[in-house]
Amino acid sequence: MLRKNRFNNKKIIVGVSGGIAAYKIPHLVRLLKKEGAEVQILMTESAKNFVTPQTLSVLSERPVLINFFQNDLGEWNNHIDLGLWADAIVIAPAGANTLAKMTHGICDNLLLSVILSARCPIWVAPAMDLDMWEHASTQENVGTLQKRGIRLIEPTEGFLASGLEGKGRMAEPEAIFNTLVHDLLPPDNYFSGKKVLVTAGGTRESIDPVRFIGNHSSGKMGFAIAEALIACGAEVSLVYGSVSEKLPKNCIHYPVVSAEEMLETCKGLFADCSILMMVAAVADYQVQTISSQKIKKTDAAFALELVKTPDILTLLSGNKAPHQICIGFALETENEQANALAKLKNKNLDCIVLNSLNNPNVGFGKESHEVDVFCKNGNTWSIPAQHKSTLAETLINTLSVWLLK
Repeated sequence: MLRKNRFNNKKIIVGVSGGIAAYKIPHLVRLLKKEGAEVQILMTESAKNFVTPQTLSVLSERPVLINFFQNDLGEWNNHIDLGLWADAIVIAPAGANTLAKMTHGICDNLLLSVILSARCPIWVAPAMDLDMWEHASTQENVGTLQKRGIRLIEPTEGFLASGLEGKGRMAEPEAIFNTLVHDLLPPDNYFSGKKVLVTAGGTRESIDPVRFIGNHSSGKMGFAIAEALIACGAEVSLVYGSVSEKLPKNCIHYPVVSAEEMLETCKGLFADCSILMMVAAVADYQVQTISSQKIKKTDAAFALELVKTPDILTLLSGNKAPHQICIGFALETENEQANALAKLKNKNLDCIVLNSLNNPNVGFGKESHEVDVFCKNGNTWSIPAQHKSTLAETLINTLSVWLLK
């Protein structure tokens, strides 16, 4: 059941600067309000070209503030009071102009004046064309702001308003929301004492005593998830296949080689766990008959007869108890969302984490990763590209918010 009101008593300013990504801010406001936050919208004049103050006022249940002065009688919006009122400020979208002005302490509008007056944490979610984002001045400004303690919510790659494709898209509202959840809210120790079964790495299916069928999985993501769970107080049993990473500490290790071995090991552990996180990249096929001797290279070509390996996740989740939660990981290269949602349903899962290979900068063997998460209760969110250890922490935190309670 989704836990509500995570942001009760939290006062959050959402600053909206000019940019097409401003059309997504109503969704961010809804997410924050749904969790009990008090939301105050500050807009720049140019932001009104992309989203109306009326829309944001209705959703935030507060007047949107744009100018220093409210009317001709001298009533004004006190930027000092607003800066002290806020528990957090997130500027989304943060355009190149706004980032530059923040860097140099320019405060020619209400939003920038509030930023200079604030004592709370501040996040920026940049949005601009890829050349603007990659320009040396923008990168220098962002680096300066980060050194001053401003927190960056990295833009993502994709199609941009200019028609070009590259980095510069504002992070999705769910990703911004999840960042605030992760950074603002203390850990609630949901996992403390919980027994969690995690699988990691790839399996190897023997062809002969020398050769095998395998994949590129390093175990990095599965190990990062195990470490994040351990940090939250979980008792982790880690079943791992072929890996190239150092094993996590403070958990019980179960090394395996093939899909059959992983299945048998997991079957012996599953009944005693509360949560299963199936991160391993299990081979889909194995050789029908394994040669007892090394196959000699004689013919120009030869054929292997392959049969399916056991579907470990389906077999385990099909026998789960009412209190058990099963979370699967899906790697897709086409029709990603449709395939992931089909697995969510067909495998009787509570949640599925979708990995895509369409971004060449993340995935197998890389330090970074990005995922989309789908739950059977309808909740869905995205975690943008970030270091795998950070992504693992974000995933565990957001699962505790959106799925586990």
